Amino acid sequence: MGTFVVGAILVGVVAFVIRSIIRDKKNGKSIQCGGDCSHCGGHCH
Repeated sequence: MGTFVVGAILVGVVAFVIRSIIRDKKNGKSIQCGGDCSHCGGHCH
């Protein structure tokens, strides 16, 4: 039973992270510059 609970929590965390990455990508943000073009030289778009 403990394995199932830990597995369910892990699946939930992974799903949340993937959803966050997809949402950031749709909003034009990326891991490289975070969407703040003043800090990455304007290469965001």
